[in-house]
Amino acid sequence: MTTGGFAKWTRRFEDERERRHAQGDPDWERGATLHPAVWAGIQRFQVGEDGDGANLVGKADEAGDADYGRAVRLFVAEEQNHARLLARLLAAGGMPTLAGHWSDAVFVRLRRLMGLRLELLVLMIAEVVALRYYRALRDGTDDTLTTEVAGRILSDEERHVPFHCERLHDSLAELPRAARRPVMALWRLLLLAISLVVAADHGAALRRLGVGRLRFVADVMASSRPVVSAVLVPRPDAWTGAR
Repeated sequence: MTTGGFAKWTRRFEDERERRHAQGDPDWERGATLHPAVWAGIQRFQVGEDGDGANLVGKADEAGDADYGRAVRLFVAEEQNHARLLARLLAAGGMPTLAGHWSDAVFVRLRRLMGLRLELLVLMIAEVVALRYYRALRDGTDDTLTTEVAGRILSDEERHVPFHCERLHDSLAELPRAARRPVMALWRLLLLAISLVVAADHGAALRRLGVGRLRFVADVMASSRPVVSAVLVPRPDAWTGAR
């Protein structure tokens, strides 16, 4: 199939890479002080951001669009930078990184089950959940280093969601029209289930960040509505995230 239009995403990722290089890193010497529950949540999200992305890159190459393949590589590089930033934040607080976590292992296994479409649908669940988590982390602490790191990652994630929406729009267009909305309805059900698990697993940290479990789930599900619209409508790049 033809998936034209991703050259613009390559340019956006490249422009952001140049801006990031010019900006430089946060001042890690400031250190960071957070509640142990918040540190534990950061450790788990750091594991989720880490990885080489080889499976996703391989499937993107198989899609037959060189611009899309290039954009996916730049996306993976941003995710790896998120893992690096979180690892440096943990180090600034004297906290170690984790070798792995069960939640990341489940997501990886699900994403690798089938083709690019399923991988992106599962990846989008992680991205939408991450939007709410990083917003809570940015806004819910008075630690300046944590606020800066979370803000940088959140800004990237708000670009990632419409990028994936555009590719999913192309992918779902291959399905019969009657099947598209049911697919996204099932996606929202899986998102709800995952959100409930994350809220339970990170409940203590979320409370420290000023967000209750039910509020977290409700906000994630509310943010999923424009995502579904962006995937189904002809111009999915109109999606914007709430800051």
